[in-house]
Amino acid sequence: MLGNTRLAGALLASTTLIITPAFGTDLDAAEPQTSVGTGASDAGEDILVTARRRDESSQDVPVAISVVGGDHVDATGSFNVGRLQQLTPTLQFYSSNPRNTAVNIRGLGVPFGLTNDGIEQGVGIYVDGVYNSRVASATFDFLDVAQIEVLRGPQGTLYGKNTTAGAINITTNQPTFDFAAKSEISVGNYAFKQAKAAVSGPLSDTLAARFALSSTSRRGTIYNTTSSQWIQGQDNLGLRGQLLWKPTDRLNVTVTGDYSTQDPSCCGTVYVRTAVTQRPANRQFAALAAAQGYAPASTNPFDRLTDLDGQLKAKNRIGGASVRVEWALGPGELTSITAWRFWNWDPSNDRDFTGLPIVTLSQNPSQQDQYTQELRYNYDQGDIGFVAGAFAFHQRIDTQGTEQQGSASTRWNISPTNALYNSNVLEGLTALNAVSLKNSSAALFGQLSWKVTPELTIQPGVRLNYDKKQGYYQRQVFDSSGNALLLNDSNIYSPAQSAQLAIYAPQEIAPRFSDWNFSYDFTTSYKLAPDVLVYATYARSFKSGGINLNGVPTDSTYHAIAAAETVKPETVNHYEAGIKTRFWARRATLNLAAFRTDIRNYQANVNNSQYGVLRGYLANAGAVRAQGLEGDFSIRPSARFNAYVNGAYTDATYRRFNDAPCPPELSGGSDSPGNCDISGAVLPGISKWSFSFGAEANVPAKLLGQQGEVFFGYDGSTRSHFSSNATPSQYAWIEGYDLHNFRAGFRTDGGFSLYGWVRNAFDEQYFEQLQVASGNTGLIAGSLGDLRTWGMTVRLEI
Repeated sequence: MLGNTRLAGALLASTTLIITPAFGTDLDAAEPQTSVGTGASDAGEDILVTARRRDESSQDVPVAISVVGGDHVDATGSFNVGRLQQLTPTLQFYSSNPRNTAVNIRGLGVPFGLTNDGIEQGVGIYVDGVYNSRVASATFDFLDVAQIEVLRGPQGTLYGKNTTAGAINITTNQPTFDFAAKSEISVGNYAFKQAKAAVSGPLSDTLAARFALSSTSRRGTIYNTTSSQWIQGQDNLGLRGQLLWKPTDRLNVTVTGDYSTQDPSCCGTVYVRTAVTQRPANRQFAALAAAQGYAPASTNPFDRLTDLDGQLKAKNRIGGASVRVEWALGPGELTSITAWRFWNWDPSNDRDFTGLPIVTLSQNPSQQDQYTQELRYNYDQGDIGFVAGAFAFHQRIDTQGTEQQGSASTRWNISPTNALYNSNVLEGLTALNAVSLKNSSAALFGQLSWKVTPELTIQPGVRLNYDKKQGYYQRQVFDSSGNALLLNDSNIYSPAQSAQLAIYAPQEIAPRFSDWNFSYDFTTSYKLAPDVLVYATYARSFKSGGINLNGVPTDSTYHAIAAAETVKPETVNHYEAGIKTRFWARRATLNLAAFRTDIRNYQANVNNSQYGVLRGYLANAGAVRAQGLEGDFSIRPSARFNAYVNGAYTDATYRRFNDAPCPPELSGGSDSPGNCDISGAVLPGISKWSFSFGAEANVPAKLLGQQGEVFFGYDGSTRSHFSSNATPSQYAWIEGYDLHNFRAGFRTDGGFSLYGWVRNAFDEQYFEQLQVASGNTGLIAGSLGDLRTWGMTVRLEI
């Protein structure tokens, strides 16, 4: 039945292939929206966006953009970016824990896999204009959101930080000079509890304030038989306070402070399968486990059982403060955004993915601070408009890591034919890692908009960017007695030392990178009719070079390979064409886009068979190409019904990657190739087909003496299979899946609503990510998607 559902959804969506909002119109028809960014409530109303740093209709913006109104975010339970991807098919979100999170658009942005702090993210995440440099911010709950815009394609000539794949622009509700308040409480199975509240109003004639909070908790969905705990729970708290000073109609000053915390028992994996590698049979997972009398808690991953014996912790703290000044100066507006943000990350993981004490400690707590300053002037008069700005960014990261081998490590890593097999030579072997990064960049950017005729507009944009990264990585290694393991010039070591060096080799590198780059784009748009816009864009963009901060591979003498310390900048050539249309008296919207992105020196995240490189490292693939078609269709024939369908076809492949790491089935043997040519292979994490679709209907009703409406809503999504390894492997493909969410309830004209909901209604069993364990043992572990959840929400607005 699910296969038929996927086919039916694909056939429906393929007739209307993506670029703008299907959701901005999905709001309470009884509550006309007047504030910018909440979407249109009635047929024909514009959805206003700020994608080009000014308020304008999304249908007049020659950019591929999806818009999700705050009401739809709340109604569908899309309370973070992970949930948001179910509404926007071109957005991909993968997370094994908050730090190891990837947010990509059209399959591009950051390398799929373990995060490396030494590179930039290609998708910019902005909250009220403030750039968030770490994708960990994407794992937090949305807080008092007014609207979310997902822009696709390079955005460097308008946005503060250069972003080569797109941007997520989140706008929150702002302080008001009229009193307003809202609250929401949700409860559900698995002890789910969520509370949201916001209050806004005047403190004086020129000063207004707004305060918002959100709290989410839920029991875990995977049972750890070793610790007798449910893991993968939720424990989130978010707070935000804002002050608006408006001394005149031409000056606004907004001061914002926010703080969010997560402290779940997280993040673990389950056993999925074993791959057949080229290691000797007695050194593959089945034989290794049998030799120590071990069996996984379950060989069916959807039993949701694990037996991880390492400590699991994902303590996360993020917050900051900003000052935004908007000053109507002359014929335009000057905007200044000054911000400081911090992120403190305190994790513990089980990196061997088993219940055996192989790797008993794996933790890399990190402290990050960033400072940004953006200054821009926006002019829009008559036939000429422009945005000109400057952006400065500085980031400091300090990480202290500990990795330790346990009592099962020796027999797991040393052959039975080796005299050390029955020793404890690896037990207690400890690596202490010290990592730091100073990352600075500065840029000048601008975009001109010239209406050559009332129908024809051209928009050239430019950006001059400077980036500088200074990193340091040190790994010190100690045996169980606390003696330091050191490298020597003679490369002569005892058998015990050689065995230990094969696991952790001391390493000290200080990679550096700095460079200038010049980006530009050119867009032409033409109004074929008042409600028909066609456009074409070419963009030449760059993603800054990177440095490896998780350690790099070593040569035969255990010394770091210097050439692996840095990766080259990406060079991006992007082409796009689209059409935006409204018809049937603006009751229907159909938008289409076609794109192609060519990247030279693509920054790939690769895994190495050496145990000493547990966290993977960065390397340049020669060339990558992503191309595809996208479409959105939404319809609202009356205030009583609306529906949408969005679809995306994405073909993303390595055009040239001659020295990629080999998949597990080609690794581990004495004659195995050192690297593989995977030119033509698909990029990881990308489904060729993805769709989202939904509808909402309502009828007038009276309940408990209150006039309102009964409503029923549905939102679904489907995606085809995708690779979950940097190099495609027959063992690391994730099957496509469908998700279906329903809601039904009652709401009044006065702002009260009560409704029940069920998400993943048909209890689809699926993986979000598969991970290939180090050492070529063949073990494949997985992160599971959410199971069926249901509950009830009560909301009140005044």
